[in-house]
Amino acid sequence: MTDRLSLLVPGLLALGLACPPLRSAPRPQAEAPPPTETVSGKPTAFETGDPATVGCDSERLAAASSALHDAVESGRILGGVVLAARGRTIVLHEASGFRDPGRQLPMQQNTLFRMASNTKAVTAAAILTLVADGKVALEDPAAKWLPDFQNGDAAKITVAQLLTHTSGLRIPTLFLSPLMQPSERHPNAPNLVLEASRFGAVGPEVTPGTSYRYSNPGYNTLAAIVEVAAGESFEAFCHQRFYEPLRMRDSNHHESTADQSRMATVVRSRADDDWNVRWRPGDPPTVPFVRGSGGMISTTTDFLRFCRVFLDDGRSADVRILPPELVRAATQSQTEHIEGASYGFGWRIERPGVFSHGGSDGTFAWCDAERDLVGMVFTQTQDNASEVRRTIRRLIDAACPKQR
Repeated sequence: MTDRLSLLVPGLLALGLACPPLRSAPRPQAEAPPPTETVSGKPTAFETGDPATVGCDSERLAAASSALHDAVESGRILGGVVLAARGRTIVLHEASGFRDPGRQLPMQQNTLFRMASNTKAVTAAAILTLVADGKVALEDPAAKWLPDFQNGDAAKITVAQLLTHTSGLRIPTLFLSPLMQPSERHPNAPNLVLEASRFGAVGPEVTPGTSYRYSNPGYNTLAAIVEVAAGESFEAFCHQRFYEPLRMRDSNHHESTADQSRMATVVRSRADDDWNVRWRPGDPPTVPFVRGSGGMISTTTDFLRFCRVFLDDGRSADVRILPPELVRAATQSQTEHIEGASYGFGWRIERPGVFSHGGSDGTFAWCDAERDLVGMVFTQTQDNASEVRRTIRRLIDAACPKQR
């Protein structure tokens, strides 16, 4: 595997890869940190620690916490959780506000969030795992795995182009509408592979590899490729390769299998200061099957474990999740040949060593190699989240200065 990757990765760039009155928001008591877990005697858990011991400023971190609380008090968001970790030390983990519009259920550190497009980093990692296994190649055409793509220009679309949103697909919805119905030929319809295969008949609007356009269908196609290449469901694959070894015990890929008693309601604000509910626990799922463009359900601490892999060269303690060559490829721009685009594999590349991604339901995570920092601002308020996260991120970055 190492020899194959050493030959493959240097050429990656050349492939073209790219309301009621506000109730005072509660500040829940910090939960006791979990016992340290070990693999072969090495720590795999994250522990809450004194920020000063890892070179972070407690006062500025407190200001970030206050900014979260102020965003709730001012009605910009219903509630949220902020987390910052340098190395394996959590220097800030604060919940504020509520996870329901009736303001009866407080937001908690272990609240479950609909991750929306933060799922894409996991989908990309699943594909890269198969690349490391020798089962998929970045230059493979999608048609190798989904024969319906053997159709005109769709046959030119590669795995790498799907990963970097350069496939030329311009389908504006998650899947084509209406979804397939069960039939004698397809008794299990609708499902991920069947629905993603339908994109092949539509094909790209522009030549694959020549332009960048963020594509949810592209990432749903990638998840379908995982299912075909791995011979198991996308969710089962993610559990086996990521969630179990990383001890991400609260993560899954569908509302129907999540602990809905811990999930937050997804809202948008309205002019009358009430909340417009977009999804609440118990509602039907957005899509009736697991997908790759979104759909992940997770917590801040679970997603921290996943993000940290990309700052630790693909490892968690002595558990190898991804080869370092593919981690480096995922976290550097693969779209430099396209003006204005800066996307890796599942991550938006801000600058060398700094990458991030957000989700449309209000989650955002960033990784900064120079600061040895993972930061998160998770809310389920769809609007206003960008402004809040920018303020909080600025304070966290100031609190944890660059180390190199």
